[in-house]
Amino acid sequence: MPEAIDHPWKLSPTEAIQLQRELRERIILQPLPGPIRRIAGADISFNLYSDVFYAAIVVLDYESLEVVDTAYYTETVSFPYIPGLLSFREIPTLLRAWEQLKEKPNVTMVDGHGIAHPRRMGIATHFGLATGSPTLGCAKKILTGSYPTLGPESGATSLIQDRGEAVGYALRSKPRTNPLFISPGHLLDLDGALDIARHCLGRYKLPEPTRLAHQMVNTFRKEQQGES
Repeated sequence: MPEAIDHPWKLSPTEAIQLQRELRERIILQPLPGPIRRIAGADISFNLYSDVFYAAIVVLDYESLEVVDTAYYTETVSFPYIPGLLSFREIPTLLRAWEQLKEKPNVTMVDGHGIAHPRRMGIATHFGLATGSPTLGCAKKILTGSYPTLGPESGATSLIQDRGEAVGYALRSKPRTNPLFISPGHLLDLDGALDIARHCLGRYKLPEPTRLAHQMVNTFRKEQQGES
């Protein structure tokens, strides 16, 4: 497994864009080397206009999709909100939660994009590079590229291409709902990311790892803020 890539997080926006271009050369897209035992979901929550971030990572058994571990962290962030650079704002808090996990997962599904990003450096890709672990992104809105119209049925897919490069899939997880946007992050390939997302679908529109991470991080945020 490649080593985690450590780098400074306190950068200017110009420096962050340059770092993204450099890190892009380190992305590895490949099939997973073995079977998946554990999958994690990772998500961030915060109040509008607030710089206090809350992170949650939930680890599931891959076959049963039952929760086996959770980790949380909260801190104040300093990097500004800039589209395309959200990973510099969100990942440091996620890394603190990652450090608390008792058992690291075989793959992590991050709420957001992987390589389906203008510079191929969505939060899932950046998180994979920062942890040296396989990742994929699951997003609700497309960030870059285009795809042919999907069929209306559950499970319909369409390849997302950006400037002639395949970067992910649009996946309709439930009939008559807007599609999800699945892309590999790091140490995973396109079809592997789609297979994992499909495997993790249950009763809800979102795959279980990111659905549960979203649910848990919002509960954590409200508890920390003393909300009912």
